[in-house]
Amino acid sequence: MIDTSFNAFTENLRQRLQKPLPGEAAHQKMASAARYRLGIKPNERTRRSAVLICFYPFQNSIYLPLILRPQYDGVHAGQMAFPGGRMERFDENLTRTALREAQEEVGIRVSDVKVLGLLTELFIPPSNFFVQPVVGILPYRPDFYPDPREVEAIVEVDLDTLLDETIVGDSQIEVRGILVDAPFYQIQGHRVWGATAMMISELLMVLGS
Repeated sequence: MIDTSFNAFTENLRQRLQKPLPGEAAHQKMASAARYRLGIKPNERTRRSAVLICFYPFQNSIYLPLILRPQYDGVHAGQMAFPGGRMERFDENLTRTALREAQEEVGIRVSDVKVLGLLTELFIPPSNFFVQPVVGILPYRPDFYPDPREVEAIVEVDLDTLLDETIVGDSQIEVRGILVDAPFYQIQGHRVWGATAMMISELLMVLGS
């Protein structure tokens, strides 16, 4: 069991992120069947983006926020995700992209975020993006100010929930009228699947290394 002392947890995670990452081996555990069957590859139009995985202490536990995307005419409508978005020309790097987007979407004060490291960059075929997961911490539970255009709800997830193997399921999920076979994490009534689930899978493998 991971030490729930936040300082000890932070140092352990920082050290583990400096070691070789599991990458594809972790991603495959939570990848949908369509991801490999369709065989879509990055191309000259593929863009780059980043998300922030941000841990913080709260109620004698350790939490991170997920967001529920609103319903809109897009491939990721209504899905659970980490705060994040596309890299802009003025972003000096993808870490800056993740911090800026987290501030814009959920109001995290990025000047207080300590970045611990990166997970493996992941290609998302439906939107043709590479996404870079950035892992950081806040020393306190933030006051969230969700942007209603980007965020329908914020779901605060404690570490014990993520470590509970019984939250893993497998089902057909409807995406824009098409049924997709996909594993998922069942978290507070939401199915977390796709790229977000693949990032969580790698995060959990890193934590358990």
